[in-house]
Amino acid sequence: MPDYIRWIRDRVGHDRIFLNFACCVVSDERGRVLLQLRGDRERRVWGFPGGAIELGESAEQAAVREMREETGLDVAVTDLLGVYTGYEDRYPNGDVAQTIAMVFRAHIEGGALAIDGDETVGLQFHDLERLPHLLNQQHEDIASDVRAGRRGVWR
Repeated sequence: MPDYIRWIRDRVGHDRIFLNFACCVVSDERGRVLLQLRGDRERRVWGFPGGAIELGESAEQAAVREMREETGLDVAVTDLLGVYTGYEDRYPNGDVAQTIAMVFRAHIEGGALAIDGDETVGLQFHDLERLPHLLNQQHEDIASDVRAGRRGVWR
């Protein structure tokens, strides 16, 4: 948990707060999208790699940093897929948040897939028409917009 979120949680406990996230959608040469199998939830579940925006960071910077931390890949953002608001997430520790995610399309510039065994317990490219069950409705909506070729979405 980033220090800023920990600082807020020390003051409000598990009450509902806003959390701002950034993530990237990257594809391989076959058009499959990279998903992360998350190890930091009550059950392991697939989602698009991303995480909290830290103080002093832009959404684009956060998306690139999170991709490196969670996947081992260096990416370059190419455009904005969308801004996804109004979703509620409940965490295993009891925290509740309305999540706002800025989602970018990006291409891989370097690095190699790396699993940290903590937050990331698996990384795999998936066909858009045969995705596994995703983390939450926010990730399902992201997948739907990628499948439809949308850009500049807001929800």
